[in-house]
Amino acid sequence: MASEPPLLLVLDLTGTFVFGLNGALTAVRTARLDVVGVVTLGMITALGGGVIRDGIIGAIPPATFRDWRYFTLAFAGGLIAFGLSRWLNRLEMPITVLDALGLSVFAVIGAAKAVEFGLGAGPAVLLGVVTAVGGGTIRDALLTEIPTVLRSELYAIPAMVAAAMTVAAMHLNIYGLPAALAAAAVCFAIRMVGVRFRLNAPRPPGARDGDGATEHR
Repeated sequence: MASEPPLLLVLDLTGTFVFGLNGALTAVRTARLDVVGVVTLGMITALGGGVIRDGIIGAIPPATFRDWRYFTLAFAGGLIAFGLSRWLNRLEMPITVLDALGLSVFAVIGAAKAVEFGLGAGPAVLLGVVTAVGGGTIRDALLTEIPTVLRSELYAIPAMVAAAMTVAAMHLNIYGLPAALAAAAVCFAIRMVGVRFRLNAPRPPGARDGDGATEHR
């Protein structure tokens, strides 16, 4: 895959750290785990989606294992969350904002990499979403929780929109830093609107408002 523009790389690395931080905080809140368990779940949250994507498209070994920065930042995020969980819990909104940023960048980069490896539009969009939400889904499954992406404020839908915009731009040969940032910005905006107004994807008729209480990733 062609090297990412410096700005996207910085945002990608930032998203990795924040996903590690937020994933570990979720583990602290929902389960009584020791430092190994908390850090491991933080790293799974940060790196799991990309590993799944790379395994599917045949990018072996996955980028996580070829660039030490991803592994290190995910580990650092999990360790910081373990040590400072009480203080970090007071910063829920700033962390949610950074989490939305990571979601946006992961969706764009994941979809772009899938297209560059020859996947069609539909599979590429799907892998963009998997890159963005796969790690958190694995974490929730290990915690025996219904995955947050299936019951929280708009999460997978913004990632899908960003991935679709990225794939469209690549097929139209207009993909570049401006197009990538535009797709990420749309994802970020939809996610934050969902958080601000507690918007959810449509639920079955008759479902109560309290069903599937929201929990931020």
